[in-house]
Amino acid sequence: MENVVAARALEKSYGRLKALDGVDLGISAGSISGLIGPNGAGKTTTLKALLGLIDVRGELEVAGMDPRAARHKLMEEVCFIADVGILPGWMTSRKLLDYVEAVHPRFDRARAEQLLADTDIPADKRVRALSKGMITQLHLSVVMSIDASLLVLDEPTIGLDIMYRKTFYDRLLNDYYDGRRTIIISTHQVEEIERLLTHLLFIDKGKIVLDMPVQEMAEHYIEVAVEPAQRERALSLDPLHKRELLGQLVCIYAGVARRQLEDLGAPRTPAVADLFVAKLAGGGHDEK
Repeated sequence: MENVVAARALEKSYGRLKALDGVDLGISAGSISGLIGPNGAGKTTTLKALLGLIDVRGELEVAGMDPRAARHKLMEEVCFIADVGILPGWMTSRKLLDYVEAVHPRFDRARAEQLLADTDIPADKRVRALSKGMITQLHLSVVMSIDASLLVLDEPTIGLDIMYRKTFYDRLLNDYYDGRRTIIISTHQVEEIERLLTHLLFIDKGKIVLDMPVQEMAEHYIEVAVEPAQRERALSLDPLHKRELLGQLVCIYAGVARRQLEDLGAPRTPAVADLFVAKLAGGGHDEK
């Protein structure tokens, strides 16, 4: 499948801090990728590099263009929602639609108005007077009305209550994603996006420590809540990560055949958040 993002050996330093340390990425068209990492891991720096907002060393192509040399043209193919209110506060929502219609050749105003009709956002109220939830809804309505090939979301629902967060992702899937558009989401709220993702990217200390389709993750990583009588054998199989939960040993294994684990307990696919902790706590020490 064609890659929308192709990056090799990306490097970016801020003084002595190496924000990106040899990052390789290949994000295929039509995927929904989760870029997940702790604070300071390099998530936002990676996204800024893809958008052409910062200069980086290495090979980089987004939607067939180098964002460092063709950012203006690239913005016709890319939409971006950040965790901060970047919409002009002095504009009303109606004026915002006027502006986007004038500057973006792929903006469908009728669609934006239709999406906004399902919200409580008044057309003549300034953005600065809207709640954070309303601003996010307004931003999403504008973005979903632009025929772009790549949508980049950097902590898009931070500060929103659970109702707004659920509505945000439901609308993203139902009204925007069509199987050909590509979405990259960076967030700390891993549990909320897990069901959306087709691809996982874990980043830590400027390095990619996991790059894998979700389907392959379910085949490669297995979690077992170990029966008490099987503890020693479970540990002898060298789990990637282990933890105690309500007095029971829970192990995550990498690359171990399911049949070898069935007599330890009930094998299952680990949650993305648990796998993330396992990879970082274990130093990423497996072949993936």
